[in-house]
Amino acid sequence: MSSHPVYPDLAGASVLVTGGGTGIGAALTEGFVAQGARVAFIDVAEAQSRALVDTLGGRYDAIPYFLNADLTDIAALRKAVEDAARAHGPISILINNAAWDDRHEIDAVDGAYWDRNQAINLRHAFFTAQAVVDGMIEARKGAIVNFTSTSYMLNIGDMPAYTTAKAGIVGLTKGLAGKLGKHGIRVNAIAPGWIMTERQKKLWVTDEGLEEMIGRQCLKHALQPEEMVGPCLFLASNAASAITAQVLLADGGML
Repeated sequence: MSSHPVYPDLAGASVLVTGGGTGIGAALTEGFVAQGARVAFIDVAEAQSRALVDTLGGRYDAIPYFLNADLTDIAALRKAVEDAARAHGPISILINNAAWDDRHEIDAVDGAYWDRNQAINLRHAFFTAQAVVDGMIEARKGAIVNFTSTSYMLNIGDMPAYTTAKAGIVGLTKGLAGKLGKHGIRVNAIAPGWIMTERQKKLWVTDEGLEEMIGRQCLKHALQPEEMVGPCLFLASNAASAITAQVLLADGGML
């Protein structure tokens, strides 16, 4: 993470990352720890999350605080936020990263699946913001960065529930930005392209598919989780003090 700029205002900030134990989330957790922030992250992947804590504890002075909670359980989510705030002070930066990009056929989706998909990919982002916003309002400042996806812009047909949720993240971002700006709270979103997380490589990546995607990008390399850290740090920091209600595409110039 040493290649990223240092944002002095992030040192000591109370940061909460959802889905911060694996994939893009793990890179974000490390990115904020490297800035000297007090980082808590929520995840259900206990083994990977505890391994991340051990790894970062051996690499940095600060150790992130792992909170094992199911974000679809709103009561558990709220308790996790309370625990994070108790440990590090009121949350000043929220990163809504957690997601589940499950592929599904239209005729295989029932009501329970749809509701679970939206709960993982969209609903938690609102309720996590709801849980932290009072502290931000009291402080008269704060930053929320929501992770959407370029997938809903590309007419990708094999995950309609997911793309619906990710489009909803943009609406949520703009709605929260409009409501909270008067309190000095900024709300933005990042739309990654196809990022080569371990999950993607295990489940979805093929040589042919990756070659096609890179061919559509202006930048001719496979995008890595660490490449999402710089945009996120920027939007969370005072360097972006005039930026809110925006969606930053981090897709290698595919769109």
